[in-house]
Amino acid sequence: MSDRPYHHGDLRSTLLASAERTLAERGPQALSLRELAREAGVSHAAPGRHFKDKRALLDALALHGFQRLQAALEEARRQQDQAGADTGAYLLGLARAYVGFALASPALLDLMYARKHDDDAPEQLAEAVGAMLATVLDTIAEGQRAGEIAEGDPTAIAFTVASTLHGFASFSAGASIEDVDEGLGDVVRLLLTGLGPR
Repeated sequence: MSDRPYHHGDLRSTLLASAERTLAERGPQALSLRELAREAGVSHAAPGRHFKDKRALLDALALHGFQRLQAALEEARRQQDQAGADTGAYLLGLARAYVGFALASPALLDLMYARKHDDDAPEQLAEAVGAMLATVLDTIAEGQRAGEIAEGDPTAIAFTVASTLHGFASFSAGASIEDVDEGLGDVVRLLLTGLGPR
């Protein structure tokens, strides 16, 4: 097997897709560059052209996850822009994008957050996390300017929103799409109105 030649159109993408499947089915401990090479039909040394070791593979997988999540959030914002939505609709659109990603790829999301907290996480990963948070932060700041969100530190508010959505996704694992969507609407309304009596 080791003498198999390296010929592959887009080996990096193939390895990442295969790694994500393995992650979802068997967890990060089951990931092996040698096994991924076997599945891709290339020599065991070929993945080294893209990932120097398993940690580099995990970092790339996490980064790819954050990039996909960011693209989903940006698409949600674009759709709300086109609809001329208010802050509540913006937040609900972002919430649906985030929770949809989290429920579709829970193992990947776990890896994404685990790697971002690692002391040796690459700078690219920190930048991707920053971009994701900036999308939420921009929505909060716009809502404050429009008078639809209370004054205060937008970073603290964005952190509250992001934490709530992450927790909601964790609690919603295994629930039906209909129940998740209905519950998500309630959560966003509570975020906007607060917990105090009205």
